[in-house]
Amino acid sequence: MSILPKDSSPYRQHSLCSEPSSGIINPGSGGVLTSPPPPCEAQPLPSAFLVAMPYTYEYPRPALTVDCVIFGLDDQTTLKVMLIRRSLPPFQGQWALPGGFVHLQESLDEAAQRELQEETGMTDVFLEQLYTFGAPGRDPRDRVVSVAYYALVNLAEHPVQAATDASDAAWFPMDALPPLAFDHAEIVQRAIARLKGKVRYEPIGFELLPQKFTLSQLQKLYETILGQLLDKRNFRKKILKMGLLTELDETQANVPHRAARLYQFDEQAYLALRERGFNFEI
Repeated sequence: MSILPKDSSPYRQHSLCSEPSSGIINPGSGGVLTSPPPPCEAQPLPSAFLVAMPYTYEYPRPALTVDCVIFGLDDQTTLKVMLIRRSLPPFQGQWALPGGFVHLQESLDEAAQRELQEETGMTDVFLEQLYTFGAPGRDPRDRVVSVAYYALVNLAEHPVQAATDASDAAWFPMDALPPLAFDHAEIVQRAIARLKGKVRYEPIGFELLPQKFTLSQLQKLYETILGQLLDKRNFRKKILKMGLLTELDETQANVPHRAARLYQFDEQAYLALRERGFNFEI
């Protein structure tokens, strides 16, 4: 059966260069060109794309990139962001988020993991898609659309080492970031806004705190992310009511003050609560 549209021409426009193709579409072949298109500077399309169409539009093709906002907690008191120093233009020598161009054969998630590993050496990081940034002119090289990701990690568990087109990689305090390349300052602000919203409907801290921690450390984490002080009694009452913490028969060691009780996350309860969400009014 022919898949040619009614009243359509048996000639097809080459979709990459907009030149009419001299290849004949044979209805008996399922609408595939049975003779090759004329030579042009564009790369030939895979045969799967050579399907009968009445016409094709010529759209500009933006480049696609991924950028990663990696948050880490330092000594449970300072929220930091991972940055790399660019070794190539544009913005050569300037700090930026880890990221790069998406390869044709990989998914967005795969591209984000690859770029993060290539530029910082970080692996096994759970990345969550954040937002898509596509303002014209955001990249001086070309029309570029970027899909941003973000993650929470424990600094002690993720040493970093610059590689590929990054000449350096380092953690910076969230409140003392250097000037950033491209629109990466906007991406970071979007990520911190998401993080502040996330603490109100999903438990956080599993990725940032040590395995055993105090309630004061957990409260400090929330205060650091939210940028505000919380009432100690109210916070502890609400966080314990969630049932995601296990109280340990241990206290802090080698501290100059009265040792506090240690807790750890109940992983199953943590994952279940994370899955269904909640309303945590702090």
